[in-house]
Amino acid sequence: MTPRLSRRRALVAAAAAGLGLPAAATATAAEPARRGGPFQTLRAATYNASLNRGRDGQLLEDLATGEDAQIRAVAEVIQINSPDILLLNEFDHDDEGRGADLFREKYLEVPQNGQSPAFYPYAFTAPVNTGVPSGLDLNRDGTVGGPDDAWGFGQFPGQYGMVLLSRYPILADQVRTFQNLRWADMPHNLLPTEFYGPEISPQLRLSSKSHWDVPVQIGTNVLHVLAAHPTPPSFDGPEKRNQRRNHDEIRLWVDYLQPGRRSQWIVDDAGTRGGLEPSAPFVILGDLNSDPADGDSWPGAIEQLLRHPRVQDPRPTSDGAVEAAELQGGASAEHVGEARYDTADFAEPTPGNLRVDYVLPARELQIASSAVYWPRQGEPGSELTGSHPFPTSDHRLVRVDLQVKA
Repeated sequence: MTPRLSRRRALVAAAAAGLGLPAAATATAAEPARRGGPFQTLRAATYNASLNRGRDGQLLEDLATGEDAQIRAVAEVIQINSPDILLLNEFDHDDEGRGADLFREKYLEVPQNGQSPAFYPYAFTAPVNTGVPSGLDLNRDGTVGGPDDAWGFGQFPGQYGMVLLSRYPILADQVRTFQNLRWADMPHNLLPTEFYGPEISPQLRLSSKSHWDVPVQIGTNVLHVLAAHPTPPSFDGPEKRNQRRNHDEIRLWVDYLQPGRRSQWIVDDAGTRGGLEPSAPFVILGDLNSDPADGDSWPGAIEQLLRHPRVQDPRPTSDGAVEAAELQGGASAEHVGEARYDTADFAEPTPGNLRVDYVLPARELQIASSAVYWPRQGEPGSELTGSHPFPTSDHRLVRVDLQVKA
């Protein structure tokens, strides 16, 4: 299985003409590029859209109809926010990239509830570890097989995959993926070797889905989109294998941003060693499944990235998250972190609402604005988030507007 890049040439002119800008005032689009200037505004976003299904091929069937209510609502959220670069987490992977094409053709390029269509001429997707059989007894229950014994938890290969959509060209020949990187190769890792034993431990893959470095051409410059979706730090036994793995999946990006010896252990799926060049601009996107103050994360998991000297944290907020915490109470009322930063409306009584979805730009990039798309009850768009059962996802779209060199 190989990475899949899709370019739909018929849409290049439409995207360049600015089609796809939102009609609703609830989410202001990024400012247009300053003509003749050295910088332009780019909106980067991440969205765990819960576009996963219970069996292989089911998402393709739902996408093909153009009428699935949840997918239409997800598309409307995207049309309202109109990001230029968007990472979708929990989008079931297929080797031909049909899912990404169908989602654009049948949903994003079709006005949803009066919104303007959104055109993304470029898309990238690649295989992930979820649902891929390991042939090993990873959960140590005495049997081999099932979602717990896949390299990443999943009912079938590709479940909970990722798709990157872009209005700017993706440099496919320069993409780096880290699906096969071994956990044991990380120096000073948190791998619970006593739980897995000496035979299994050296074989384990670090990434529960995959980690991608996707270069995107912005004018004469290149922006590296670092995409990932680490495992939730829950559903654990006393060995805390998921907490540990979540911490080290986040740490992969920490080391990747360090030049020299710190990143020399990192080897991509093509065999190239090392991390990102010190001068390369980047933005980290993804559901990282770690809150800096609350939840079940291994201590310091997300802080190691938020405090990285090359990373800045825009700390996007929403009024809807504050309202949800007040109305729902439960675990959210006991949280140490401020509710306005939450990005996911998780179940009560635990873990409650958390900040787990991130857009983290390089420190040298100027931030124009940031937000979590979480309207208050009764505001336009609130019907797209709502409460259980969710019309879209239990996560919210997170966006950051950046000033980047053209």
